[in-house]
Amino acid sequence: MSDPSSPRDKISLQARLAPKSVCFGCGPANEKGLRIESFVDGEEVVCDFTPEPHHHAFPGVLNGGMVGTLLDCHCNWTAAYHLMEAAGDGELPSTVTAEYTIKMLRPTPMDGVLHLRARIVEMKGSRAVVEGEIHAGGKITATCRGTFVAVKTGHPAYHRW
Repeated sequence: MSDPSSPRDKISLQARLAPKSVCFGCGPANEKGLRIESFVDGEEVVCDFTPEPHHHAFPGVLNGGMVGTLLDCHCNWTAAYHLMEAAGDGELPSTVTAEYTIKMLRPTPMDGVLHLRARIVEMKGSRAVVEGEIHAGGKITATCRGTFVAVKTGHPAYHRW
């Protein structure tokens, strides 16, 4: 669950733009999901997440699949938000992950808040390339680079939000 004491905007992108989303990582309507909350911070999108005991890989360290899920969802929201802003129509596009790569730089500790940051590095049409990272204890523990695309009518994720 995201850190509710975040000093940023009071309403996350997910709560404001997709309150009925059931995505495991970022869906506000998924009671058993992670329910990450992403906030715009200038050109970046940020998120604070506090791991829970059932997120362990081994004592004191976050599960690698959880690292991937956090970065995948957060970077996808970064893409969706920036694609929406670029289109200028105020409607959030239904975006999906086309590909992403996670690099585990060091174990991600479980003993505090994890800080996620993501930014657009390339955008063309309905496609955005995003880079993001997880910061813990003042160090970057994992990075992500992914391509996220807005889907059209007929795709199973169309109107996913």
